[in-house]
Amino acid sequence: MSASAPLEGLTVLEISSFVAAPLGGLTLAQLGADVIRIDPVGGSADLTRWPLAPTGTSLFWTGLNKGKRSVTLNFRDPEARQILAGLVTGSGPGGGIVLTNAVGQPWLGYEELAAARPDLIHLQIQGHHDGRPAVDYTVNAASGFPLVTGPEGFSGPVNHVLPAWDVACGLYAAVGLLSADRRRQRTGQGSRITLALADVALAVAGHLGFLAEAGVSHIDRPRIGNHLYGGFARDFTTADGERVMVVALTRRHFADLATVTGLTAAFAELGRLLGADFSRDSDRYAHREVLAALLQPWFSGRDIAEVARDLDGTSVLWSRYRRFTEMAAEEAQGGNPLLGEISQPGVGAVLAARSPLAQEGVGPATPAPVLGADTAEVLGELLGLSAAQTRELAARGVTGGSP
Repeated sequence: MSASAPLEGLTVLEISSFVAAPLGGLTLAQLGADVIRIDPVGGSADLTRWPLAPTGTSLFWTGLNKGKRSVTLNFRDPEARQILAGLVTGSGPGGGIVLTNAVGQPWLGYEELAAARPDLIHLQIQGHHDGRPAVDYTVNAASGFPLVTGPEGFSGPVNHVLPAWDVACGLYAAVGLLSADRRRQRTGQGSRITLALADVALAVAGHLGFLAEAGVSHIDRPRIGNHLYGGFARDFTTADGERVMVVALTRRHFADLATVTGLTAAFAELGRLLGADFSRDSDRYAHREVLAALLQPWFSGRDIAEVARDLDGTSVLWSRYRRFTEMAAEEAQGGNPLLGEISQPGVGAVLAARSPLAQEGVGPATPAPVLGADTAEVLGELLGLSAAQTRELAARGVTGGSP
């Protein structure tokens, strides 16, 4: 008998778009929660977000909504809003959980929904703590990170490609809902949670010491390209034009790097001449350029296979830089159990990832739903509506029905 999913019995209503809230819902769905994404008829603004499959189906939308069920409602219709409230109250003891990043909609707010279900758990994602709007790129611009990212000497900001604050926000949202559910199990009380995207960035900058460095040491961190701030790490080019990232995070890492490259004696002599001790992070960082200059010929004289042969088996941390196409092909061939092929409606066969939490009851990835495909099923299950009633609602435009 297979183990039950960790979050079996939990029902989450997700009214969302783009990254943070859908990722929070996906995180819970892949651990076994019944996550019901509720969109307006015709879909939210992220339904056609790039990247797209050759068919025109959004790989972004399908990627973030794997394993969920899809319901569409005409949010402008008062009856549809009553249906939403009914889903909140009718979702059972493990339900009454709402995750949303929709703002300015009182009918979707905590007060109105809690009036129907006092033990409601409601998590609202917003831009700033005071309600001002924001997205990942505006939050990142204000965070300071774009001005320390990029090559040394570059004057303009460098935005990240990864929506890091959205990703962190989505994971915080999942943790927040689980903590509120734990509290409700103990006390019977619901929770009103707000999660500001800008506060996620501020918190992470604080946790990693960026704010303390600025406040205590009054330092504006410099741009250093691909070096490691406060230690030794950087990229090198191999004889066949590949690039590798090499990280000597500890004294042992650096000693092993010196040994494998035959530079132990050279580093010792360099340390003597400079009055430096390369067993210390600070000295490796201060003299990073000359250390890298000594190491580069070793990498330039070897192709990637030879570099891999010599570095593998040591404590040195390293990786070849890969493009997404290379990563997809190599990981698919490598047999990583995280990945599996699913048949995604509107796309076809596609490589998909399950939850990276390797634990009992966590199954393989499952496809995202077709928009609105589960409307009749969900309304039947949670509200007790008959097939004729759900068809009549769709005919009147209250719901989007099933495609």
